[in-house]
Amino acid sequence: MSTIALDRGVRHGFSLAWRGILKIRKNPEQLADVTIAPIVFLVMFTYLFGGALAGNTDAYLQMLVPGILVMNILQASMTAGVQLNTDVSKGVFDRFRAMPIARSAPLIGAVLADIVRYVVCILVLLIVATVMGFRVQTGPAELLIAVGLALAFGLCFCWASVFVGMLLKTPQAVQGLMFVLIMPLTFGSNVFVGTSTMPGWLKAWADISPVTLMADALRGLLNGGAIAGPLAGSVVWMVAAVAVFFPLAMWAYRRRV
Repeated sequence: MSTIALDRGVRHGFSLAWRGILKIRKNPEQLADVTIAPIVFLVMFTYLFGGALAGNTDAYLQMLVPGILVMNILQASMTAGVQLNTDVSKGVFDRFRAMPIARSAPLIGAVLADIVRYVVCILVLLIVATVMGFRVQTGPAELLIAVGLALAFGLCFCWASVFVGMLLKTPQAVQGLMFVLIMPLTFGSNVFVGTSTMPGWLKAWADISPVTLMADALRGLLNGGAIAGPLAGSVVWMVAAVAVFFPLAMWAYRRRV
C-alpha cells in the first residue's frame, strides 16, 4: 500500500466517501442528530435563557446562533468515530485490508463523507434561526465564508473522533467518551454566555478555547465585528488538531486492523 501514488490514494478516499454518502441516503435516520438536535438546542436556549441573559430573545439569538453552530458541528463530528468503530466490529475493515487501496483511504473517506452531515446541520440551523428572527448582518460573501469555516472546523476536529473510534472497542464506548469530552469543551466557552462572568481559571481557558475562537470568528462574519484575531486563533487550533490526531488515528488504525 505504501507504494500507491498520492493521486490514487486521494481517489480511493473519495470512493469510500461516496460509500458513506450512500449509507446516509439509504438510512436517512442517521441525520437525526444533525437535524433534531440543533433545533432543540436553539429553541431551548433562546426562549428559556435569552430574556434573562440578554434582556430579550432577539438580541440573544444574534449572539447564540454562531456559537451554537460551532457546538453542533463539533457534536456531529463524533459520529465518524462511532461509524468507523462499527465497521471494524462488523469486519468491514478486513475487506478493506485485502484491497489494493491506500492505507489511510478508509479513514479519509469516512471524514469526507461527514461533509454531508455538516452541511445538513448548518442549513437546518440557519433556516430555523431565520424563522425565529435571526438575520445575517453582513453579506452573502461573509455568509459563505462562515459556512466554509464551520465545515473546515468540523473536518479538522473530526480526526479526534476517528482516533477514539479506532482506539476503543465498542461504538457505545466511543460515543460515551466523545460526549464526555465535547460537552465540557462546548459549555466551557462563550457559546451561551460571555466569559467575563466566569471564575478566573475557567475564563482563562474559555478565552483561548477553540470553540470560543471559532464562535467569535463566525459572529464577526455573520453579525459584523472583529474577525482577524479569532480567525487566526481558530486556524492554529485546526492545524494543531489535524497535526496531532491524524497521525494518532493512523497509528490506532494500524494497531486495530
